Amino acid sequence: MTDLDDNDWLAEAVSLATENVSTGGGPFGALVVRDGTLVATGVNRVTLDLDPTAHAEVSAIRAACRRLGSFSLAGCVLYTSCEPCPLCVAATLWARLDRVVFAADRHDAARGGFDDHAFYELIESDPVTWPSPVVGHRIDGATAPFDAWLGKADRTAY
Repeated sequence: MTDLDDNDWLAEAVSLATENVSTGGGPFGALVVRDGTLVATGVNRVTLDLDPTAHAEVSAIRAACRRLGSFSLAGCVLYTSCEPCPLCVAATLWARLDRVVFAADRHDAARGGFDDHAFYELIESDPVTWPSPVVGHRIDGATAPFDAWLGKADRTAY
């Protein structure tokens, strides 16, 4: 596929998501496009792989990075069948994607039984009140990994 517009790429993401349901996966599909060319696709495989991070967007990002030989997807666009959850939003930011375009939104996902909306609300609250509290506990040497990183002359910045 080349030179398709947002509607066509989104239709492909929705088609991937729909097909994934028929093969036992979740109702999410995503693809990474660069310069009008499909780089990689991903579908939700959370239950199939027993991996809570196997979201369509994360899977597409991983595949695109492998294919391009880079952890940066600058110059690429992610098309996804549904608004990315907070996990996937973070992945898109780390991947340095130029743009993310989605079809259905978090309210559609909630109607389908995927309460992404609740996660968006949760991240606005104090992390120590979350169902799995996130608590800082400073110990001696806590910054040693960063000191080692900063001392490594041949590190690859990201």
